[in-house]
Amino acid sequence: MGPAPTEEARLARLVRAHDRWRGKSVLNLLPSENALSPTARKYLSSDLAGRYTLPLDSEFDGEHLDNSYGGTRYTDAIEKLGNDAAQRLFHGRFATTRPLSGHIAALSALAPLLPRGSKLLAIPPSDGGYDGYAPGFIPALLGYEVRPLPATGPGGQLDADAAVAEIRRERPNAVLLGQSFFLFPYPLKAIAEAAHAIGALVLYDASHVLGLIAGGQFQDPLREGADVMFGSTHKSFPGPQGGILVTDREELFQQIDPALVWRVFDNAHWNRIASLAQTLLEMERVGGEYAKTVVDNSRALARAVHDAGLPAVAEAQGFTASHQVLLDRAAVRARHGVGVGALARRWERQRLITDLVGRLGTGEVTRLGLTPSDMPRLADLLVRAGPGRQKVGAEVLAWRRQFPTLRFA
Repeated sequence: MGPAPTEEARLARLVRAHDRWRGKSVLNLLPSENALSPTARKYLSSDLAGRYTLPLDSEFDGEHLDNSYGGTRYTDAIEKLGNDAAQRLFHGRFATTRPLSGHIAALSALAPLLPRGSKLLAIPPSDGGYDGYAPGFIPALLGYEVRPLPATGPGGQLDADAAVAEIRRERPNAVLLGQSFFLFPYPLKAIAEAAHAIGALVLYDASHVLGLIAGGQFQDPLREGADVMFGSTHKSFPGPQGGILVTDREELFQQIDPALVWRVFDNAHWNRIASLAQTLLEMERVGGEYAKTVVDNSRALARAVHDAGLPAVAEAQGFTASHQVLLDRAAVRARHGVGVGALARRWERQRLITDLVGRLGTGEVTRLGLTPSDMPRLADLLVRAGPGRQKVGAEVLAWRRQFPTLRFA
């Protein structure tokens, strides 16, 4: 017996309610999310959503096969189009759009390139690094030793001399860059020179800053010395949830690409790849203006919230060079007697969506059409709704309704 029709109706109501709430009724300041263009969203619900293709290079029953399925002429072409766009956009000669997430993209690089027993240097979570690279997670799964690469500057910045000294002292097999709290570019050339001098790889997790890299506004990892760049495609990069991997080194890609199918994944979800390809092409057209506006908005929002009574870190460094603003958690608690998690819950009740760890992101509000001149108003709403505990939800909703279409789409 199937589910009762009333349950199907309830499901439909929940989906519609979510679409109204998150899609039309709030201002989203989560740095880990963004808004898909209408065309990219349309491709997610295309016939591709139920189709499957498995490109490979193998023998079966005495016959060479380049695919296990028939009917894939368009899916294969879509994937190639996306890969080619990624190569152009991120200045690499080889790319794959198959990873299902940024985390899977990391596994797609690490597992083929680094054998068990390898040593990694990675920024620890205590300094803003990604939890997945901490000792109990991906390193434990793949049998790696991971040592901390301290990020001691304001907002988790890497100091070039300190990083080089750590590389020379630890002599890792790979330096794994990338952070969850990611405000400033790395001194990548110095790190790459030190790593390559001892035969170590430099792997760059661009999950948070991929859209800024696409727009030429953060740094250019492959041209600055990274061997492989990978990451998720739905944070500052405004694509569907998923992952991507790009490199300029043929010998590395020849190790990575054959190791993916039936090892890290098999079905790569070609509706997602079509949506990602669309977003890559959009970023080729408008990525520069988009990324510049994101960074300008971040700096303006940081200054505005800081001056309005929500202290942000790294004031002397201009607060940020990314899509993130990081509130000074200790200073916020000292001034207002409340933590950033409690503030986030207050903000959500007033239609302002943030995370609970003190980050504010400008990717999606930039896509809506907000500019630096709007940031003082946004900061005022955050202060009034957070420390002030005022009801500003109606103001937020009225403002949100002024942006019915996306920019940079």
